[in-house]
Amino acid sequence: MKKLLFLFDTDPMPSVFDTVVGYDGGADRVTGYANVTPDNVGGLVDGTIFTRGGQDKQNTAIFIGGGDMAKGEALLKAVQKKFFGPFRVSVMLDPNGSNTTAAAGVALLAKTTKLKGKKAVVLAGTGPVGMRAAALLAQEGADVSLTSRSKERAENAARAIEARFGVKVKPVQGADESARAKDVEGAEIVLAAGAIGIELLKASHWEHNSTIEAVADVNAQPPLGLEGIEATDKGKERDGVICFGALGIGGLKLKLHRACIGWLFESSDALLDAEEIYALAKEMA
Repeated sequence: MKKLLFLFDTDPMPSVFDTVVGYDGGADRVTGYANVTPDNVGGLVDGTIFTRGGQDKQNTAIFIGGGDMAKGEALLKAVQKKFFGPFRVSVMLDPNGSNTTAAAGVALLAKTTKLKGKKAVVLAGTGPVGMRAAALLAQEGADVSLTSRSKERAENAARAIEARFGVKVKPVQGADESARAKDVEGAEIVLAAGAIGIELLKASHWEHNSTIEAVADVNAQPPLGLEGIEATDKGKERDGVICFGALGIGGLKLKLHRACIGWLFESSDALLDAEEIYALAKEMA
């Protein structure tokens, strides 16, 4: 029986990236739908849960993607509301690759150094990857600060993290380079989660910081978020600091994403969100 993966994308076009990884993860057929919302997803879910029975149902799965985590979370709730009794299929939530990217980055940091009790700073952390990474770091017991150019955005992100994950992170305004340099003073872990092509810290801000043990940057396009590292860094030691670049993190992220797709087809009731994906990332790191 064919393994069918249905991509429910909240964006105007289904993601090519998610489609390719769906096939690489073991799906025999990936069908993408665009502009999927809680209002129109019902019929799509019905098609997945009423067509196969028994163990055959595990050969159908749903992947929720798109570029907006809030929309993805709302869509996941709508999908789950359609499930009842044995009428359900496995679902993965990974809008913009945020769960798999954050999980891979934090898992590599956790492998490098003990996170519990450490001071961690997530720079430009109000996007989906930054918020997920901040939550996972906090769940590991780190004392996490999350920065944004806007204090209001940082505060909103902190509230959303607490509501979803039950952990507290400190919202901090890092309006410019000098402010961000002060934000990482005394930090032991720094993760840069800014937008593509935006430099957040100069090399001098972290290379000669005696407290920093490890840094990670999820931006692969020059200029990188952290000056002085390379996108390919994967545990590279630079000036006594262990460094992870976006491609170094991306290798694990892709393996993790593929493994999660395979996991979807092992049962008909799996739910892969940040916590489940992170647990697998730690095993794979």
